[in-house]
Amino acid sequence: MKDHIQQLLEQTVDRLKAQAIIPADAAPRLQVDRTKDKSHGDLATNLAMMLAKPAGKNPRELAGLIIDNLPESTLVAKTEIAGPGFINFFLDAGWLGKQIETIASDDRANVAPIAAPQTIVTDYSAPNVAKEMAVHHIRSTVIGDAVTRTLEFLGHNVVRANHIGDWGTQFGMLIAYLEKMENESAADMDLSDLEAFYREAKKCYDEDGEFAERARNYVVKLQGGDEYCNAMWRKLVDITMAQNQAIYDRLGVSLSNDDIMGESLYNPMLPEIVADLTKQGLAVEDQGAKVVFLEEFKGKDGNPMGVIIQKRDGGFLYTTTDIAAAKYRVDTFAADRILYFIDSRQAQHLQQAWLIARKAGYLPDTTTTEHCAFGMMLGKDGKPFKTRSGGTVKLADLLEEAHQRATKLIGEKNPDLQGDALDTIAATVAMASVKYSDLSKNRTTDYVFDWDNMLTFEGNTAPYMLYAFSRIQSIFRKAGVNAAELNGTVVLAHDKEEALAQKLVQFNDAVQGVANKGMPHLMCTYLYELAGAFMSFYEACPINKDDVAEDAKASRLRLCAATANTLKVGLGLLGINTLDRM
Repeated sequence: MKDHIQQLLEQTVDRLKAQAIIPADAAPRLQVDRTKDKSHGDLATNLAMMLAKPAGKNPRELAGLIIDNLPESTLVAKTEIAGPGFINFFLDAGWLGKQIETIASDDRANVAPIAAPQTIVTDYSAPNVAKEMAVHHIRSTVIGDAVTRTLEFLGHNVVRANHIGDWGTQFGMLIAYLEKMENESAADMDLSDLEAFYREAKKCYDEDGEFAERARNYVVKLQGGDEYCNAMWRKLVDITMAQNQAIYDRLGVSLSNDDIMGESLYNPMLPEIVADLTKQGLAVEDQGAKVVFLEEFKGKDGNPMGVIIQKRDGGFLYTTTDIAAAKYRVDTFAADRILYFIDSRQAQHLQQAWLIARKAGYLPDTTTTEHCAFGMMLGKDGKPFKTRSGGTVKLADLLEEAHQRATKLIGEKNPDLQGDALDTIAATVAMASVKYSDLSKNRTTDYVFDWDNMLTFEGNTAPYMLYAFSRIQSIFRKAGVNAAELNGTVVLAHDKEEALAQKLVQFNDAVQGVANKGMPHLMCTYLYELAGAFMSFYEACPINKDDVAEDAKASRLRLCAATANTLKVGLGLLGINTLDRM
């Protein structure tokens, strides 16, 4: 809707330039906003005020010329000039009705695929091998997945990159301990408790000198391509990722083993990267290490900050790996855009790695890199979310607790539900609640985890959203209709009907906002407002009462169908399934 008005204004600007009413080099930023007061129309622009000075005209006079040169559109019923030169657009009710009819029956809720798709790499989740996923991993995982789904929905070629921590000096210790355990048990051991495995391996390394020496030797062998060490390393990766995949599947996250692009993938590139940066004069030797000094970053002394890419002992750093990752994603996928869903504390690290990659020519100007930063996950006390004993909360444990709490909540709401039916609904509500509670918050802020706010049917929560959808399904059941077979003209006779229709045609804007800004909370806010607009409509406009005329009933049922379809598509883009009954 806003896009259409912007296109009309773009064509109008071209016409005015052709008539020499405005200068040919004028390049205004076209902005179309929704009005807060319905009496001022549905949409408004300040274009005339922006162009008045270069055109040498009074803003209201120029607004009149803009209106006179607007191309005809079935979308616009009328235009008005307001205040110092705002142009207000009133949308045509007949056009709105037609849009609702399309939204009700279209499996994309009337969102068209993008005209110029890009290749976009999304880097998210990124757990470590030989460690269980902790609760803090959920932010990167669910935020990244929601944005990825949205980009894919719009038609972009999206490459998921799960940048797992599967390389480093700690793997010598882990291989040595895996060998020790297998020798002692004379069989493949059960690595179900990865935290205990890592803890015991570290203990052996710290307390047993012979074990530590063997571990250090295994690091060298692993990095040299030793077949035995590689097989043991592969076993550790496979066991870890099998556990992680079970969590992804339970959460409804679209990552799979095919999306793993761990640190090990880039390891063979690192010596070449350092050599090339040195050859280009970007990296210099400093106290035995290879360092890139960046004028764009200053140290406390005011001098260019040095970024180490190879340590004195020959080891590489995370920065080196991220430079290689950027190069790989351009060389292998021809990425137009690379999104990193990594916590906000990594901002400087990423900026430095990307700057070095750009200086070296690995990242062309045509490829954008974006840090989709997110804040910390906090408890109600405002401190990092921990167990009562102060330990790290395992993500698997949190999901299980969510399921138990949801089972209790749904059981109390609907005592007739039992067995598999209760478990299915509880599982859907639990995962939806965990995800939606995170996604509904602006990702740039810290997120306070609160069970009570998460699992409530009031406010901007998953249970409320799922209930809104299931309530519409109950309307269809009571009316004895199949939403997919509804027909008839949508007539927006009541102001609540028009308000709901106005909100429905804003869905495309919400989708575009998530895709362009990497912020799923824009979709959550939209869906919450849509559900609220529907509830207001439902209270004011009866549907299944005997005194409702058939044509009005048919129109309102299609409004219901459009709302249900939009809720389902929108929640689906967040990775959340809907329920026909709750």
